[in-house]
Amino acid sequence: MTAYRIVQVDAFADRPFSGNPAAVMPLETWLPEATMQAIAAENNLSETAFTVPCADAEADYELRWFTPTTEVALCGHATLASGHVLIEGERIRFRTVRSGILEVGRDGDALTLDLPETLVRREDYPGLLDALGTPTAETYVSYKGTEATAVILLPDAAAVRACAPDMAALRKIDLMAIVTARCEGGHDVASRVFVPAWGVDEDPVTGSAHAALTPFWSERLGRDSFTAWQASRRGGTVRCRRAGERVVLGGRCVTVIEGTFHL
Repeated sequence: MTAYRIVQVDAFADRPFSGNPAAVMPLETWLPEATMQAIAAENNLSETAFTVPCADAEADYELRWFTPTTEVALCGHATLASGHVLIEGERIRFRTVRSGILEVGRDGDALTLDLPETLVRREDYPGLLDALGTPTAETYVSYKGTEATAVILLPDAAAVRACAPDMAALRKIDLMAIVTARCEGGHDVASRVFVPAWGVDEDPVTGSAHAALTPFWSERLGRDSFTAWQASRRGGTVRCRRAGERVVLGGRCVTVIEGTFHL
């Protein structure tokens, strides 16, 4: 058997059992895709990140992410977690196949994550609002490659917290569904994220969702920076800033498990 290091991190969290857990497995060379998918299913977290050192100077590491059922094009919280595990200097760069170069930097006792922005446009999406139980909401959609993102604008944060999707119906709709509204009590924006079609019914705190929420709310708030609360059961704060065609997300990470995976 071969032993591999594995670290479980709560990302966008200032204490254990909050934020979004991700597993990070640093490798020297890629394992077969079927093996990485099986490891992600075994971990049964929303994401497992795998890294290998870059062979050139474009970045420090190659990075891929797997949910329990599929490989995804972008995962913010698992990138932040990977930075938390691997960063040695002030910043670390990851090269990804479908999302380009992603950078994690230090910000005091927190980290920042630089992502490409996701722009959505007003568009109806058949069956989505019924599956979410929000028939009168406004829907905004973006398509990147084979993955779609939908931002669903609700009247207030109470409606976000009360959202109770039909997961069986939503599982048949191949996208990330983000319900969101203005917030109160120390945060500007509230959201929740549902991706049952990708193996995760409700994601606790979602970096890639805030790549869409940052430009969406920057335009509506009339400013480039704001604070967002993802109102899942675990919950988490994301500091959001729009920087040209990029977004910079800020948050803390907490290591909760370190161990060895035997294959």
